[in-house]
Amino acid sequence: MEIDSPLPGTEPPRDCPRCPRLVALRRECQSEHPDWWNAPVHAFGDPDAWLAFAGLAPGKHGANRTGRPFTGDYAGDLLFATLAKFGLSRGRYDARLDDGLTLDGAIIVNSVKCLPPQNKPTPVEISNCRPFFETQLAALPQVRVIIALGRIAHDATLRAAGARLSVHRFGHGAVHRLPNGRHLIDSYHCSRYNTNTGRLTPDMFADVFRTALALKGQTSGPNSSTRPR
Repeated sequence: MEIDSPLPGTEPPRDCPRCPRLVALRRECQSEHPDWWNAPVHAFGDPDAWLAFAGLAPGKHGANRTGRPFTGDYAGDLLFATLAKFGLSRGRYDARLDDGLTLDGAIIVNSVKCLPPQNKPTPVEISNCRPFFETQLAALPQVRVIIALGRIAHDATLRAAGARLSVHRFGHGAVHRLPNGRHLIDSYHCSRYNTNTGRLTPDMFADVFRTALALKGQTSGPNSSTRPR
């Protein structure tokens, strides 16, 4: 199975050796499920996007299985439904690689490309994948707004922009002006756990999209952070 990346030349190799723990898990999955993708997951979406989603890492039965970010697990159900609601996708999401879904004005880039055990990459693994994440964000010149899905993606995006983590604290709905002029918006991850516990509701998630649309097209300015009232 081959999957084209919207950002060719920026992806790690299928057999990326940087993280021994993730390589071991990849090989285990390849042995148990040889028909799955079982490799670093490419970015997905519009290379001319104005909005980027910084994800965490592939889910075992989602992107690691299908080869497309958020495709095939519960988090994708909420994410792609909300993208459609705001006119940022074309076609119908059917949790399959061949469902014909495309993104319009949006792109998804994971901060960690390979499946981590228990969905928890270590700091070293996040650092090992940082060059790919930074290269992909740099290859998106039209992006003006980034939505970070969770704290790990938030921190990775700040580091990619050369911003101080101590100045820009994570908080759902918080908006940060980055040194490169982009806006970063924080969101709790759209995982089953967060939605089942009520930490993130569909309305809360939609509000993040509304904030992104309100920020679209704003010119760059001083580095700052704001939190919703």
